[in-house]
Amino acid sequence: MPYRHAPYFVGGVLLTVLLGFWGSYWAPIGKVPVAFHVHAITSSIWLILLIVQQVAIQRRRNDLHRQLGLASFVLFPLLIAGFMMIVDVSAQSYAAAGSDFAIRNTPAFGIGTFLAIAAYLTLFYLALKHRRNVRLHAGFMLASPIILFESPFSRVLPEYLPWLNVIGSTGPQEVLDTILIPDLMASTFALVLYFRHRKHGLPWLLAAGFTAVQGVVMWYAPFIPQLGPWFGAYAQIPLPLTVSAGIAAGALVTWLGWRAGAALQRPRVPAGT
Repeated sequence: MPYRHAPYFVGGVLLTVLLGFWGSYWAPIGKVPVAFHVHAITSSIWLILLIVQQVAIQRRRNDLHRQLGLASFVLFPLLIAGFMMIVDVSAQSYAAAGSDFAIRNTPAFGIGTFLAIAAYLTLFYLALKHRRNVRLHAGFMLASPIILFESPFSRVLPEYLPWLNVIGSTGPQEVLDTILIPDLMASTFALVLYFRHRKHGLPWLLAAGFTAVQGVVMWYAPFIPQLGPWFGAYAQIPLPLTVSAGIAAGALVTWLGWRAGAALQRPRVPAGT
């Protein structure tokens, strides 16, 4: 089976989530907003699902792999809903104008989360579409932790690896350094996988593109003043509406991806029959 070391890679991302968010989420878990719970639970379950699915298929437990695949149809829309709730937290922080940091950086956080959502929607759609191609299907599913890596590692970097910040910005911009660097690391890792598996490398090329664009756009976002008012306008949209939109987008992509995969398997009718 392809990517036999994938469980260790995904497990490493899961450990990074635990370490990176220990101080801001896991330690004070009873005092954080509901949005963080939804996002943390769905993202963690997604990573665990990927690990178990990969182990199952490596041990030829195709039945378990298939059952978990069906479970992902329910989980995925909730995963996107969790991301939408995190966007709302950033938007409300900007609207409250509680600090110069919030005014300057929260639009960047919102844009970065939207780009992550776009990446997840794209990768899951293609994973379902190419579910009969083992290497492509596995690649698209396993590329999603690369998108997630930036968020927890951006907390690990200043706390434990400050020497990695070779950009050296000061003030609020320094936080965006710690986002750009993990995104470029993730992009580089994805490109290495692309060149090692070029025949079926599209998942890794897409992951490299999404993470690179996310890091660069977020870093430059504070220098685009028009983004602030747009993000402030987004904050006025009721949360139930944006969460419903996230669930709908996740469900629609799931349905479209499944339909596209079925269409690929339809036998072609020979000409003249």
